[in-house]
Amino acid sequence: MSTQADALTIDDIPGARIKPKLGRDDWLMRGFIAMIAIYLVVALALPLYAMLSKAFSTYSYDLTQFEFQVSDDQGVFDGKILSAKALNDALKIYSESDLSAGSGGRLAVTKLFPKFSFRSPKLYRVRGTSDKAVYLIGSERHSGREWVELDSNKFRRVVLRPVPSTGLSNFSTYFSTPALVNSIKNSLLISAISTIITVTLAFAFAYSLNRSCMRFKGMFRLIAMAPILVPSLLPGIALVYLFGNQGMLKSFMLGESIYGPIGIVIGSVFFTFPHAMLIISTALAISDARLYEAAVSLRASSWKTFWTVTIPGARYGLISAAFVVFNLVITDFGLPKVIGGQFNMLAVDIYKQVIGQQNFEMGAVVSVVLLVPAMFAFGIDRVVQRKQVALLTSRSVVYQPTPNGRFDRLSFAYCTLVAIFIVGILGVCQYAALVKFWPYDLSLSLKNYAFDLMDGGGWDAYRNSIKMAGLVAFFGTVVVFVGAYMVEKTQGFKYGRSLFQFLAMLPMAIPGMVLGLAYIFFFNNPDNPLNFIYGTMAILVLCTVTHFYTVSHLTAVTALKQMDNEFESVNSSLKQPFYKLFMRVSVPVSLPAILDISIYLFVNAMTTVSAVVFLYSSGTALAAIAVLNMDDAGDVAPAAAMGMMIFYTNAGARIVHLVISKFVLKRTQGWRAR
Repeated sequence: MSTQADALTIDDIPGARIKPKLGRDDWLMRGFIAMIAIYLVVALALPLYAMLSKAFSTYSYDLTQFEFQVSDDQGVFDGKILSAKALNDALKIYSESDLSAGSGGRLAVTKLFPKFSFRSPKLYRVRGTSDKAVYLIGSERHSGREWVELDSNKFRRVVLRPVPSTGLSNFSTYFSTPALVNSIKNSLLISAISTIITVTLAFAFAYSLNRSCMRFKGMFRLIAMAPILVPSLLPGIALVYLFGNQGMLKSFMLGESIYGPIGIVIGSVFFTFPHAMLIISTALAISDARLYEAAVSLRASSWKTFWTVTIPGARYGLISAAFVVFNLVITDFGLPKVIGGQFNMLAVDIYKQVIGQQNFEMGAVVSVVLLVPAMFAFGIDRVVQRKQVALLTSRSVVYQPTPNGRFDRLSFAYCTLVAIFIVGILGVCQYAALVKFWPYDLSLSLKNYAFDLMDGGGWDAYRNSIKMAGLVAFFGTVVVFVGAYMVEKTQGFKYGRSLFQFLAMLPMAIPGMVLGLAYIFFFNNPDNPLNFIYGTMAILVLCTVTHFYTVSHLTAVTALKQMDNEFESVNSSLKQPFYKLFMRVSVPVSLPAILDISIYLFVNAMTTVSAVVFLYSSGTALAAIAVLNMDDAGDVAPAAAMGMMIFYTNAGARIVHLVISKFVLKRTQGWRAR
């Protein structure tokens, strides 16, 4: 007979807990997580911190920190010390706004001496009242309390440098500038309008594909995905040729201008349409046919069934598509830059502040402002996705559409119109790329493909893009898949894995312009040991992999979740190292997802503009940047030609991807057909 003590187990003893012993594989897998987490910290977290620090960094001239002495015409000093502040107070040369500066600001000293002449025989002395006081004599930097004596010719080259501090004055300046504040309103308005139009059109298109029995569904789906293969600048160029000042269809604008909000909205609908369509189509594809059978049994009308069954079932897809489109539009730089005209938006403001005015602090401020709606939209999207419940269970029946002549014809007509819009935009770009001189000489020629004769980077830019995209696809796929495998299959290490997941999700919320500017502040710092990669191909690859990390990570995690954890248990019982299971089982089984990740990274690396527009050098110019530069230089037709080269390259890469998926994967995915 058992006693009560005999029945006790270790779990019944308060405070008793068995801590599993970590083996070599556990330490190795945690080490890999730590390594890739460090990569994400260096490539994302630290640059963002540097950018935020820059946004709160203020610079102003403290005139109390500079003193001067002036000799007589014989070069004799009387010992009288002149304070820069006292001189300015007496003469009112510089106002308070003049004394606010950027990090590169310089204040001319000679203005404080109205009778100054560089031909004067007088001598001058200058010094600081503290070690923080910095001034330049030409390009030579000086600081400290020691007097420096100069003749009048050298004294005219003396400029004061601002003193750094921390505060909110940059934000005060931003929000007190009407033109900059209007950019917020413009960006939110355009993003909201574009989102409503795109999601509506994409829902109708996805509904036609999933709920009708029309013909040529595969062709329509293929055409709908085409905008993903081109940079966002290309629809802007096409709209200029269609509705611009010398456009083919200018009369259709009824006196309105395509340069501004109208052009930005139309272009935004074009390049965001496939993203919304994919998300909504996925949501519609998982409907349970039993709900529709119940609606028929209850004699519900088609309209009522649509609003009580279809829309509720697809609501999470619609919400997710809306936030994705909103984020893409508000963070896009290329399209508003090409066709925005005088209609400012936040992403373009960053470019103008940094490239046009060299005001890096204000560029950082605009980046922070842009970061707020982008992260807000991303956060809401993640909350909505967590609330999503499974619509298909083991008892569900997949919905199969039934023929309906009237609805099928209507769906076909609608999808044809959308296809004409997409193909028309691409066709206009290709036509523009072949015309000799629009609109005066419409004969066809290949002279616009002589990129080496144009400003922007030439054929080297195109070759650089292919090289960069290949490197991004290879190294990005390796880093992403290894990271996803380690975080998904590592046992325990809860907090470390949670931190890694947070870092992996963060890039999706960071606009490309913000990330690119953050890289300037972080990697262009001479004190940074990684400064040597600035201006090289390596920083372009690093930035692009980081920018598109999240979607790739989610793709890899989804594929790995389909694999039963029993594989790891069996591998452990056989005392085999984890990397053998990884190479012999995980990689072959997940090969479709790995190929999807690689083509996703390749295509986006070819089309990205915003993330790399601040980071390229003369030797690392890219094709998408060349499109921007040629358009800026007035070479619009060559810009269209380069844009179409990107399209054909991405289309070719997609075809190669499909061929590999169809034939090569048969050797590793035969088990799926059993």
